[in-house]
Amino acid sequence: MPIKITFRLQSIAIAVMAAALVAGCSASGSHAPVVEHGVEREIERGIKLKKPVVPVAAPAMKAVPRDKDGRPQVHVVQKGDTLHSIAFNYGLDYREIAELNNIQNHGLIQLGRELRLPPASTSAVVKTMVESKPLEIPIKSQPKVAKLPYTEQAVAQIEKMQEDLQKSESVMVAKVQAKPEIRPEAKIDVNADDDGSTLEWIMPTSGALISEFSESASRKGIDIAGKLGQAIVASSAGKVVYSGSGLRGYGKLVIIKHNKTYLSAYAHNDQLLVKEGQNVSKGQKIAEMGNTDTDQVSLHFEIRRFGKPVDPAKYLPLVKS
Repeated sequence: MPIKITFRLQSIAIAVMAAALVAGCSASGSHAPVVEHGVEREIERGIKLKKPVVPVAAPAMKAVPRDKDGRPQVHVVQKGDTLHSIAFNYGLDYREIAELNNIQNHGLIQLGRELRLPPASTSAVVKTMVESKPLEIPIKSQPKVAKLPYTEQAVAQIEKMQEDLQKSESVMVAKVQAKPEIRPEAKIDVNADDDGSTLEWIMPTSGALISEFSESASRKGIDIAGKLGQAIVASSAGKVVYSGSGLRGYGKLVIIKHNKTYLSAYAHNDQLLVKEGQNVSKGQKIAEMGNTDTDQVSLHFEIRRFGKPVDPAKYLPLVKS
């Protein structure tokens, strides 16, 4: 019996000690630290996000280089652009743009392509060629010697031969001494510095004014009514830089460049009478009135300064109907 009691007492003592240890740990409130690395990273990330953010300045827009007359030096091809319309809008010759950008097919330009525009200082001098003919130098031939019996008829015949010989010699000397006519080259500098004050403008045709220029209403010129086939003349002297029907809304069109500043345009013609590159004088007939690309027989006339439409009433003696 004493041995069993002792064993029970030892078991009870061990149990009491274990309970005491558990109670002591819960009472002290101390636990081993638990670290969750994912949460720790999120906390660190949140701390970093709370730091002040320094704004990054946006890159400055690249300024478009412009010429001294305000026109840009390059043009980016947009939808609907043609070489002719680009040249018209900048007051240029489309062939100059094509040559500067090595464009072989004038009817095909790539969308988004940057086209260099001719600078204002470009000088396009058109020369009128003078046809020169070779100088005719006649070959002098010796008179033939003939023996004739002495008669009055023979004497008269010899005198006539000598007279004819003298005439032919005088003609030959005149031809040798004649100098070819030397005419100065006719020059039209369509890029000369000119504000338009020296240009002389006349009405391009006669008729009733049916539409006036209006910048707010996007009316870029004036419309003059007339008859089919009525004469259209150059309002001022210059060079034809376009003659055709490639500009939408203008029908059969003639564009004349007068200097580096001014263009004039003549639209909706029935017949075109001048070719590109041709020099025309003020008042010269260039077309016949028609109704191409419009519903009424009339002339649509524009004056453009550096490609921008200006009111023709400032240059022409318009008579309102």
